[in-house]
Amino acid sequence: MKKAIFFDIDGTLLDCKGGITEITPRVKEAIRKLQANGDYVFIASGRPYAFLSQAILDFGFDGFILTNGAQVIINDNVIYKDPMDGEFIKSLVKEFDKLNIQYILEGEYYSYMKEIYKEFYALYESLGVSRKLIKGDYNLDDIDVYKIEMMCPNDEAVDFCLSLIESNPGLDYSHSMDSKSFELYAKKNTKASGILTALKYLDIPVENSYAFGDERNDIEMLSTVGMGIAMGNAKDEVKKYAKKVTDTVENDGVAVGIDKYII
Repeated sequence: MKKAIFFDIDGTLLDCKGGITEITPRVKEAIRKLQANGDYVFIASGRPYAFLSQAILDFGFDGFILTNGAQVIINDNVIYKDPMDGEFIKSLVKEFDKLNIQYILEGEYYSYMKEIYKEFYALYESLGVSRKLIKGDYNLDDIDVYKIEMMCPNDEAVDFCLSLIESNPGLDYSHSMDSKSFELYAKKNTKASGILTALKYLDIPVENSYAFGDERNDIEMLSTVGMGIAMGNAKDEVKKYAKKVTDTVENDGVAVGIDKYII
């Protein structure tokens, strides 16, 4: 029976901060082996479509779990999408503007960010994100938003972002102190829920599914699939939810894991 394998991007297939901005030849070859065997290969990422590199889009993946499971795409068909509440987004944006919080609204195809947010644009450029699918001119009434990322300029802004979680139990978040950034998304949508949607669509049992990941937002995915494989560079908190641990992203851990645990 066919298998389905799901790959996180950052810290798993790539390490943009560490200089690995393309899938390495060894990892490409390993994934191609899976495809040659008739298995399905997917991206499972917190990124929106607009943040996917052209190399990822052109690789030939069978589908994408995006914005932490709020979108599921199989063979170029969107089989699931669940945008955030539009009125909530409008009220949130007003508060962001008052507190000078830079933000990007992540949509189905495009993402949306004001041109004046130079610092935020610079951060994304450092991570290999192109501007071509980011629009600076938009109307909130005309777009769906699946996830929001914010950059907080001071402690007051950080406190406000944290208060959103306390006052909205249906939301979840990730927070990087280094870049003063937040990601805000619906708690009900996860990489795991997106994977289960894809498996049901393809009629593949959970026990025939595999996933590679390294971060906190990969935990549920790693513990849901038939075999969760944590990267060697993953935090110990993440590794304890995986059934197997492979090598680091720098040492082609995805290829090592495919050869050792799947093929």
